[in-house]
Amino acid sequence: MMRRMKGPKVLILMGVTCSGKTAFGKVLSNRLKISFFDGDDLHSKENIDKMKLGHPLDDDDRWPWLQNIHQLALDHTNEGAIIACSALKKSYRQVIQTSANMEFIYLKADKKTIAQRLALRKNHFMPTSLLDSQFEALEAPKGGCILDATQTFEINADLVVSYLQK
Repeated sequence: MMRRMKGPKVLILMGVTCSGKTAFGKVLSNRLKISFFDGDDLHSKENIDKMKLGHPLDDDDRWPWLQNIHQLALDHTNEGAIIACSALKKSYRQVIQTSANMEFIYLKADKKTIAQRLALRKNHFMPTSLLDSQFEALEAPKGGCILDATQTFEINADLVVSYLQK
């Protein structure tokens, strides 16, 4: 069941690597006139170095990062924000959840699409070798706002606006 949210919203754009969270987040930020933050910017140097070496993060690596995302969301509860964050597991989303005025927006794509996008990505710490670990960790939400990550950003932004108004 979709609910209408009153006041500013914190939207968490979630999904595997290369699902378009950052690029779509910037488009949606412009549409909704609220700030955008990339959760990748909150990773520790140790986490980034680990991923660069082709080692997936484990839960112990992720907890401090998730707490940072949680705090960022709390800090922007009054004015609203969009935060891109993989939030692959339900337990991760529970750590991030700050209030009833938060929504997770899932950018869903299949492994083949993500592999193609990842092969084209330059200057990012996430290597192609970690793709399987992303899909293995993914516990896709069963409800809420689920978007087809292969759609245009404009179409998906329209869908988010419509979702938030219902």
